[in-house]
Amino acid sequence: MTHDPAVEAVALDWVIRQRDPAFTDWEAFADWLGAEPAHQAAYHALAALDVDVQMLPVEVAPAQETEPDSNVVPLRTSRRLWLGGALAASLVALVGFGVMQRAPGDYRIETAMGETQTLTLKDGSRIAVNGGSSILLSKADPRQATLERGQALFTVVHRDDAPFRVTVGKAQLVDVGTVFDVTRSGAQTVLSVSEGAVVYNPAADNVRVDAGHRLVVRDEGKAALTSISAASVGGWSSGQLIYDGVPLGDVVAEVARTTGVQIRTTPATTSILFRGALQMDQLKTQAGEARLVSDLAGLSGTRATQDAGGWTLSR
Repeated sequence: MTHDPAVEAVALDWVIRQRDPAFTDWEAFADWLGAEPAHQAAYHALAALDVDVQMLPVEVAPAQETEPDSNVVPLRTSRRLWLGGALAASLVALVGFGVMQRAPGDYRIETAMGETQTLTLKDGSRIAVNGGSSILLSKADPRQATLERGQALFTVVHRDDAPFRVTVGKAQLVDVGTVFDVTRSGAQTVLSVSEGAVVYNPAADNVRVDAGHRLVVRDEGKAALTSISAASVGGWSSGQLIYDGVPLGDVVAEVARTTGVQIRTTPATTSILFRGALQMDQLKTQAGEARLVSDLAGLSGTRATQDAGGWTLSR
């Protein structure tokens, strides 16, 4: 890729500004991103590198004044900020590696582990994005989204003439007046519905998932539909995680996204069905992380050990 220092400087400014809790200038960002292919190349290279970097919080550049008519307005902001001046210099030096091209008008929202954002679209629909996630939105069609990885809670204003669509993996989800949570991890998609219904892959599988149900499906695999508590859907967005028969591997992945606490399971514990409730508020105390992991271990019948890489739940 040919480097343009001026474009790279502006792209880096967008990356830094989007780590600011006060940032709201998403429409101006989308305009800049779609103006030139070089803008997309520079921004996505920097954003991809940013996701992999975890640093201590630092002061970020202040957001500029925005026009009142923004396409997306963040209502909740990150728990952690990862980008600073020294990192910015290193990112500029690395632009050109891992560039992802996107269609003009597309813009991506990315979160670090332990970071959340909530976006309100012009039609009133809301998307809460959990930590460690990437979601691609379209300025040209605000009634569609692509969850590339991670987790998001959708509260959709339903329209019969223009149903909201979410692309995840090779499948598409279509709302039927809905509040639903979607997780994409590797080749697995998990869809949990709190209100209304969602149709999974209507052109092929055509599976209707009603409120109080959870669909788990792997790419090129069969779908498994189970009953859940509708009240437990999207609990991570309000600080309480409730599970009733969810594999422990999925539970610790969601806890890690929500809190930033690194927890692993061994092969012998990944498939244990977990039941219980976890309160995220306890992380505000000094001993909160250890208490959270202790609760996980106690409720799952496992043993928690800690090392430099985080926590491990084993038999």
